Amino acid sequence: MCHFPKSISERGDISAFLGGLPPQARQILAFFAGKQHGHVRLLLFEHWKDKDEELQVYEHLPRGISYREMMRRSNYCLCPSGYEVASPRVAEAIYAECVPVLISDHYVPPFSDVLNWKSFSVQVQVRDIPNLKSILMGTSEAQYIRMQARVKQVQKHFIVNDPPTRFDAFHMTIHSIWLRRLNVHIHD
Repeated sequence: MCHFPKSISERGDISAFLGGLPPQARQILAFFAGKQHGHVRLLLFEHWKDKDEELQVYEHLPRGISYREMMRRSNYCLCPSGYEVASPRVAEAIYAECVPVLISDHYVPPFSDVLNWKSFSVQVQVRDIPNLKSILMGTSEAQYIRMQARVKQVQKHFIVNDPPTRFDAFHMTIHSIWLRRLNVHIHD
């Protein structure tokens, strides 16, 4: 679920990844950088790569630009599905206090049985990729500020602590498994 450089995971120090600029200081509307794999990302690149200064979409970040800093300076972090079922990008966006934009037709967000994702993220259908900028610009400033504040509130649920602490990623995962156990019926 969580993706850290080896040195961070060995030290157990996630604090270097947490936080971002306050909402009024974030100058980038939306950001994505990642490889082109899967049809969703292909559509994202076709419509937005190198096309708009406010919606910055990269397949490869230019030299000297920090992925983490771009997330920390962006209002929205685009999280398009790829070949994998899950992506560390969602957690990385939350660490950077960047409102995640989940771009997929059938993605079930982590801990969705407990967390109200609509209160701190934007969910976009694949067919709406061409309208991505207007969807994000259509969010009022007050609504964006509420979502961004909620991202900060749910951040604790995506942090892996050693030892685990109450409501962290370990406990949220165990709770999700327990809830699913209640709905699974094993037939002989």
